[in-house]
Amino acid sequence: MESNCVQFLGNKTILITGAPGFLAKVLVEKILRLQPNVKKIYLLLRAADTKAAMQRLRSEVVEIDLFKVLRNDLGEENLNDLVRENIVPVPGDISIHNLGVKDSDLLQRMWSEIDIIINIAATTNFDERYDIGLGINTFGALNVLKFAKKCVNGQLLLHVSTAYVCRENSGLFLEKPFTMGQTLSGDTKLDINVEFELMKQKLKELQHQDCSEQEISQSMKDLGMTRAKLHGWPNTYVFTKAMGEMLMGKYRENLPLVIVRPTMITSTLAEPFPGWIEGLRTIDSVIVAYGKGRLKCFLADPNTVLDLIPADMVVNAMIATATAHSGESGIQTIYHVGSSFQNPVTFGQLHETTARYFTKKPLVARNGSPIIVTKGTLLSTMGQFSLYITLRYKLPLLILRLMNIIYPWGQGDKYNDDSRKIKLAMRLVELYQPYLLFKGIFDDLNTERLRRRRQSIKELDGSFEFDPKSINWDDYMANTHIPGLITHVLKQ
Repeated sequence: MESNCVQFLGNKTILITGAPGFLAKVLVEKILRLQPNVKKIYLLLRAADTKAAMQRLRSEVVEIDLFKVLRNDLGEENLNDLVRENIVPVPGDISIHNLGVKDSDLLQRMWSEIDIIINIAATTNFDERYDIGLGINTFGALNVLKFAKKCVNGQLLLHVSTAYVCRENSGLFLEKPFTMGQTLSGDTKLDINVEFELMKQKLKELQHQDCSEQEISQSMKDLGMTRAKLHGWPNTYVFTKAMGEMLMGKYRENLPLVIVRPTMITSTLAEPFPGWIEGLRTIDSVIVAYGKGRLKCFLADPNTVLDLIPADMVVNAMIATATAHSGESGIQTIYHVGSSFQNPVTFGQLHETTARYFTKKPLVARNGSPIIVTKGTLLSTMGQFSLYITLRYKLPLLILRLMNIIYPWGQGDKYNDDSRKIKLAMRLVELYQPYLLFKGIFDDLNTERLRRRRQSIKELDGSFEFDPKSINWDDYMANTHIPGLITHVLKQ
């Protein structure tokens, strides 16, 4: 690594996609706070025009709590000046040719000025519509690559993927790139163009059948899950992300390509302040449901390692990888950014910490009374969970249905409402099952080597920490992450 990260960012022009998403905002804030002499940040946002893109930049990025440290340090006026001078909001969409940038003059400026391209844009819904998943996660990634190859000063393309592009079985997963057409099922051949044509044909058939938007959406979701499982992936999200990696690796030519694969991203550990988070992410839905007293049972093996990593550590690793590999012609390097290898935490540990927290500091119900939580029941196999649901909920529901037949004027709405809730719960469990019972560990040899290289040049301010061994999980969950959820998501 020829220079430290702060020096590297100085006088650079960077394109960042995926704003105003969670990780992209943490990255933008970090760059502005640590290196205000960055030359320019082109920020790609979905918007109708430049005015709308600027409005999104203001309301969904700069004006949120994440930027309060910068706002306090610089003052409102100086922060606005810094943003105005350094950030160019660009209306666009990675699923479209040239990233959907319509202004030809702006396109030429971007191609002539950009040094580093960081692609964070993605749809992360596990059961996303297949057409949308392919458009953004697969061919959107290829569009970003094509755009990057037109940047005359292009020194690096950094693509954020996910560690869960691996299959859901147990074992040690290495930082290895995919080869084009690689499949995880072992008995099928993956052709990405065939997948695209299958999707287009199915969509055309549905439209010709005059299906409703809801029917089309559900059919597209079902198709994505079917194709993913056929080729060995558990859901549409990780399947389309894996295909995006394949296309980038195949067509990168001499452009340096770094693929960062984070695990489950959680709230900030330290920067710009501890506990900032936006929305319910991965395991957070479980934590909040438990705190609200709604989680009486759950499918999870207490010994399952949950690979969690704070958002600021992911951003630090991203900047460090860019610093390390910028300008290295023809390279492709994979980095796992997680904790399971260096500092694992189990679901059982998380359950104990969460139970202690909400027992001591219960959430408050709408009527003002504290919500009392119980330890709950953990079921470590899908068979046990299905049996529990059947005995605890489905049999009473069948009795309710029988009562509704005998006395149709009484319980119809309750039966239909409860039935919908059970179906929704089972679908969510099926979607999350591969991760709740996951037995894999993510090797991070490349990331550990990078940490050692960073230490060898002695970053003076210590502000690019991404070593998970420094995390005390009980302290982090109880004093940073859960309070962050309550403050920034639940607004209590």
